[in-house]
Amino acid sequence: MATFVLVPGYWFGAWVWDGVAAGLRAAGHDVRAVTLAGVAERAAEAAPDVDVDAHAADIVEVIEGGGLSGVVLVAHSGGNMAATAAADRIPDRIARVVYVDTGPMPDGLAGIDFHDPESRAALEKRVAEDGGGWMIPVPPFDADADPVNLAGLSARTLAQMRERGTPQPFGTATQPAARPDPLPDTPRTLVASTIPLAEVRRMGEEGVPVFAAMTGPEWTYRELPTGHWPMLSRPADLAALLADLA
Repeated sequence: MATFVLVPGYWFGAWVWDGVAAGLRAAGHDVRAVTLAGVAERAAEAAPDVDVDAHAADIVEVIEGGGLSGVVLVAHSGGNMAATAAADRIPDRIARVVYVDTGPMPDGLAGIDFHDPESRAALEKRVAEDGGGWMIPVPPFDADADPVNLAGLSARTLAQMRERGTPQPFGTATQPAARPDPLPDTPRTLVASTIPLAEVRRMGEEGVPVFAAMTGPEWTYRELPTGHWPMLSRPADLAALLADLA
């Protein structure tokens, strides 16, 4: 049986993995879901200096503090930055990194750099006007306005996301990745949900920076078509997919 450490993306704590964690535990796996500093039940720790390094340290503490090894480290969405940094720091404890509808940013790029100029400007405006200049406000999670990312989510789940979501420290989006050279050869897997796997492969082959970072002999690929939150829209299927990777 494997040991899984599950890292949420923006706005949510460990609770977002509850359905997946239950499936993995039922299959006999050890599961640790992480709530990162400044978010969810740790919202009181939010501060302008909470950044990728702070969240990576949280993950490292869970793994080293728990005496864990052979870890399958699973990151969703914006949790990619901290999970990648943590795996780079303690590669001897990591068996595999799994990126759920996300991937590692290349050295020198921050999470915000994934946005096109228009959406980046809109995000920065929201942070300035509604987040005190250092928090990313919780989105409205309106399925009519964002049908691709919110596909497969019930009205009840969307309401839970709005109610339980907390603002995200902006430093986690603006601190650039600082990857080691050479990169560790840790096995890595992409689970593609909102972008078809064929399109991901095409962009990687064409050298699009974010997608080119997901090529190489250490990479494998899986597809789980749904919206951007498969842990909420297809938790049993995601749990089975992860168990198969262990």
